[in-house]
Amino acid sequence: MKITDVVKDKRILLWGYGREGKAMERFLREKASVRECAVYEGGQDGIDEEAYDFIIKSPGIVADARGSSYTSMTELFLGEFAKQTIGVTGTKGKSTVTSLLYEVLSRELKRKVLLVGNMGLPCLNYYDEIDEDTVILFEMSCHQLQYLTRSPHVAVFLNLFPEHLDHYGTVEKYTEAKMNITKWQREDDFLFVGEQLRGVESRAKKIVIPQEVPREFELRLKGKHNQFNAQMVYTISTELFGCDGERVREIMSGFSTLRHRLECVGTFDGIEYYDDSISTIPEATIQAAGSVPNAKTLLIGGMDRNIPYGVLEEFIGAHPEYNYILMYASGKRIYGELANVSSCHYCEDLKEAVELAKKITKKGEACILSPAAASYGYFSDFQERGDVFRELVKSGKR
Repeated sequence: MKITDVVKDKRILLWGYGREGKAMERFLREKASVRECAVYEGGQDGIDEEAYDFIIKSPGIVADARGSSYTSMTELFLGEFAKQTIGVTGTKGKSTVTSLLYEVLSRELKRKVLLVGNMGLPCLNYYDEIDEDTVILFEMSCHQLQYLTRSPHVAVFLNLFPEHLDHYGTVEKYTEAKMNITKWQREDDFLFVGEQLRGVESRAKKIVIPQEVPREFELRLKGKHNQFNAQMVYTISTELFGCDGERVREIMSGFSTLRHRLECVGTFDGIEYYDDSISTIPEATIQAAGSVPNAKTLLIGGMDRNIPYGVLEEFIGAHPEYNYILMYASGKRIYGELANVSSCHYCEDLKEAVELAKKITKKGEACILSPAAASYGYFSDFQERGDVFRELVKSGKR
């Protein structure tokens, strides 16, 4: 059903006024005929639910937003365009897969392909560009998925690790949010999952991609995890859209890494530096260490969201060949839990950590910022953290 018909003559409250809230307001004022459009940024206890037909919640607001009056931009969008949408989620890799798939499909399909959602612009920014043949690639965060009662025609679910526990409280609630990408699919829909999620129940046709993929693809992207990402894109584009396999390989081989995703910053005073600021979980840091052959120093730490660090601490104990520079709250926690591991060093902040890295990393070796933690409380987002790292490694002498 068209969004404009759903909201026609309705009393609307926009709960949250970030990027999506502003885009939603613009859409309602320019495209729809609503009776009322109000904006609210307070807590849920301050909302008069009886006063509005729809309360459109922005992603990331911590609240129990169930009920017939609560909805979201993503929910409204899928109500009109679910059959044209490829939704991509997973704890890690969704931006890379979405971007790679966009690169392939936009060049190989003879129809419009749009990139929207978590890594692109809000989906309703493209409303006027969508026709019945448009393919919509939608990177979906757990927050966008949390209260959905609709799923995209094609769901891509890459992997699942503990994350955002400061928001959800438990792994089970985080998992429940992610599962909405397939929960509402039907028999004529498609679900592409990583092997880790083989057991996910879905009415859709399920295609499982092995998590450990042999090195089949020539890529600029480093790491085994990107071989998996490439296999996912290859399978979707060839089996679902009929793209030529050799052309898909060729396009993917020229794709460069996204910003802050194991991005080579450069070599300074003989040390190679990599910005993996997107890393917010332990598994991503472990992947980063194994993806750069000359890696020697890892910068770890940020906001402590109470996610488990056991797997990373086991890795640190088993791999004393690396220097581990731990920082901020989560780094302090890891440093305390490991207690007297000689390969570990603690620094108060990123500036101090980079200064130490320049001293203990030898020429010909690599240093990677891969925090295994969120940036909040210290930086506005992971992009700012990566940009600060870039400036710090370029400044001064060893």
